[in-house]
Amino acid sequence: MDLHVRYEGDDDPKKCTAKKLERFDMAALHGSDRATPYGVVLNPHADKALSPADKDTSALVALDCSWESAGEAMFSLPGEHRALPYLVAANPVNFGRPMQLTTVEALAAALVIFGEKPQAEEILSKFRWGHTFLELNEEPLRRYSECADSTEVVEVQREYLERGE
Repeated sequence: MDLHVRYEGDDDPKKCTAKKLERFDMAALHGSDRATPYGVVLNPHADKALSPADKDTSALVALDCSWESAGEAMFSLPGEHRALPYLVAANPVNFGRPMQLTTVEALAAALVIFGEKPQAEEILSKFRWGHTFLELNEEPLRRYSECADSTEVVEVQREYLERGE
């Protein structure tokens, strides 16, 4: 699957997971909404949860910006907007925090939900902590990937939220 990132450049380029993916030719970075291809856009403000039903897309798009500027207005990209379900970050800055994923973690999660786990493992392999993301989220990612649609993903997510995981 083609991976694309609408790149804002807010963070330190040396720590930016999107820039590292670009260096390894694993994702294309775009400096404007117009240059970013149409696809499934990972958007935490979306009304629908990402599910396997969304996998028939040619492009998976993430927004790389600082969490401080990641407000709803930043997500003006054209495409089918979907929110990732409940997952826990493994990156060193936000380790263990729910829903504080790096760009590579978000893309990898979407790939696993779409049944593209080998590609998820490949992009995460460029980071010392990458395998930890899949280990921490193994059960929820497996369960989300077995859902038929957004409604089922939200039901599974509700179980994790109710347990306080």
